[in-house]
Amino acid sequence: MTVTGIVQGVGFRPFVYKIACDNNLNGWVSNSSRGVYIDVEGRERDILSFIQKLKTSPPKLSKIDEVFIENREVENYKDFKICPSEREENAMTYISPDIGVCEDCLRDIRNSENKRYRYAFTNCTNCGPRFSIIKKLPYDRAVTTMNEFQMCDECYGEYVDPLNRRFHAQPNACIECGPKLELINNKGERIYLGDEVKETIKLIKEGKIIAIKGIGGFHLACDGKNEEAIKLLRDRKNRPKKPLALMMKDVETVKKYCHLSEKEESILKDGKRPIVLLNKREENLPINIAPNNKCLGVMLPYTPLHYLLFEYDIEVLVMTSANVVGLPMVYKNSEALDKLSSVVDYFLLHNRDVHIPVDDSVVKVILNEEMVIRSSRGYAPIYIKQKEIRDILACGSQLKNTFALSKNENIIVSPYIGDMENIETYNNFEKNVEHIKGIYNIKPKIIAYDMHPNYWCREYVEKQNTINMEVQHHHAHIVSCMVENNIKEKVIGIAYDGVGYGIDGTIWGGEFIICDYKDFKRITHLNYAQMPGGDAATKEPWKMAVSYIYEAYKNSGSRALISDEDTLITKNYVEDSNITRENIPKVLKDNNIKSIIAMIKNNINSPKCSSMGRLFDAVSAMLGFLGKVTFEGEAAILLENMANENEKGSYDYEIKCQDEGYIINTSEIIREIINDINSEVHHGIISKRFHNTVIDFTVNMCSILRDALNIDKVVLSGGVFQNEIILKGIYEKLNYKGFEVYTHKSIPCNDSGICVGQIVIANAKFKEE
Repeated sequence: MTVTGIVQGVGFRPFVYKIACDNNLNGWVSNSSRGVYIDVEGRERDILSFIQKLKTSPPKLSKIDEVFIENREVENYKDFKICPSEREENAMTYISPDIGVCEDCLRDIRNSENKRYRYAFTNCTNCGPRFSIIKKLPYDRAVTTMNEFQMCDECYGEYVDPLNRRFHAQPNACIECGPKLELINNKGERIYLGDEVKETIKLIKEGKIIAIKGIGGFHLACDGKNEEAIKLLRDRKNRPKKPLALMMKDVETVKKYCHLSEKEESILKDGKRPIVLLNKREENLPINIAPNNKCLGVMLPYTPLHYLLFEYDIEVLVMTSANVVGLPMVYKNSEALDKLSSVVDYFLLHNRDVHIPVDDSVVKVILNEEMVIRSSRGYAPIYIKQKEIRDILACGSQLKNTFALSKNENIIVSPYIGDMENIETYNNFEKNVEHIKGIYNIKPKIIAYDMHPNYWCREYVEKQNTINMEVQHHHAHIVSCMVENNIKEKVIGIAYDGVGYGIDGTIWGGEFIICDYKDFKRITHLNYAQMPGGDAATKEPWKMAVSYIYEAYKNSGSRALISDEDTLITKNYVEDSNITRENIPKVLKDNNIKSIIAMIKNNINSPKCSSMGRLFDAVSAMLGFLGKVTFEGEAAILLENMANENEKGSYDYEIKCQDEGYIINTSEIIREIINDINSEVHHGIISKRFHNTVIDFTVNMCSILRDALNIDKVVLSGGVFQNEIILKGIYEKLNYKGFEVYTHKSIPCNDSGICVGQIVIANAKFKEE
């Protein structure tokens, strides 16, 4: 038998050994680069029982894709053995993601009679690091970062005993022979007090900020109930508003501070241990954890070290990724001491190296389904079966980047890389690509990349000796969701996001496309508005507000102008508009609107966009979002969080039919929002009316397209669908109208998912050519 899937590093061989012995079978089992090989001999009924058990009750962390069975000549084996691993060229086996500590190992660290009592690196075949420590396949200790630690006799005895749960657990170790903790201050001086964990807890209670090395890299940690410590962390990290992740002691603690459904609880407790976005209860934690946000990002402890940190009266820790703003997460000791000494007071280090950094995963439950926002520790690499796929590299996007590689009917999606805006992230991308290419011996002949002329990927692609294929951003979004849901026929694809370069040279982001894997046709989009200052408008939503207001009023006939004394707009700039003092929300009046109008009217660095993300930014600015955004999506998140969930009203809009398709005109929406603002309607009601309007025109447009094209499959993708109001509203109303609606679950709907679409589109186009 050949068993493929996630079958290495998960206790699969000892499982096979045990069920072979239970069924009186002789033969052998071995890891290979293809998966797991098994050769068994015995009575037919025993072999059938063995196969049934193999398929139906494999180890918890394994994932069997296929079992290939062939008959062979009888060798008359005398017993059953576990044989050394084999490496084969062009073979494919899956690496398990890093997994949170299991209950058995937790019992070990809590048992004062156990040799691993309070040992921070306890693991077994059912838990612990995997992807982050592997250098090559097949997965053996010699090709991991644990190779430098020689097991003591007792650990080695466990390691070679097929009936022990630590049999071939490659990170197996104990306090005598394994990795060690070290507490160091920000001057690089070691603090040796005999128990580094207890001292770290004491420092956290004193309000200190600690850099803690985990499985895939460093976290910045402080007391989650200490508002001053959190403020200090924000100031030092230059992270004024972006929500900070929390680690809570246990589920009961989570329930004190958050609403928790059964589905959310099961995901929190799962061995993947992601950050789960949960609705807050009353504001009984410091408000500066997640300002202006109804949600908290919460995870449970997932390593023995984390559990030890909660031993002495700590309930909540801020546990945010350790990085300088905009740079990748720090994962090397030397790098941490160099880059984080101005941010933290102390470092809790260990000497088990991280080979590949792996950030925390982030998920949200919508429509009672798990929706992955960031796929990394516990979730990635993602493996997708796709027939007739070539050896391709897909570079992904500019923001929230991941990449994908394909080989032998498999697509491998990398863990989260980050925003490709600096050389450090670029270098991290290259290291990860070379790592996965090396593990699986992939030599891409084709590279798929985003067609945006200014994205980082062009420089990378030009250095490769490959066939290079541009892929339109929103086509890739929709196809990524089609692949996840195994949809191959033409669909109505709705791509709502912030920025994607269109085939007409404008910025897209509010798109309805008809597509399959190979081709797409843009059939509907939001009306264009200009982005004064280009990309700068994404950082300053008030500029988009001015643009949409100008667009809404410029042709309405009136010529009433704002007076010069307001230093806002003069007749020279708006002679053909009717923008009045009443048309400009108070929150915008302190800005230099006059110069923005001039840029728009004279088309100076003001590219056109049809972006839903920019429309959300504009409305958020009208309702009070001030200044510059400090993290991606900040203005839109504020708009979602202020929405009054009980409001049912909506605004008028216009759908125009033109030669190239349909345009959804938002000008009437903007004018009615301004009227509501001037009538002092509560901003929460205005926000919800806006959300309801987006839902209404989306569903209405789908009905028009179904009638015209006889397509009732609708695919939703793009970062805007992280908005729960929008996703639920559109999904439920389309379902009610009889559409088949497909959404993302394991592949993120944001730009982290587009590499999947890129790879499949490039493959389809190359196949045709």
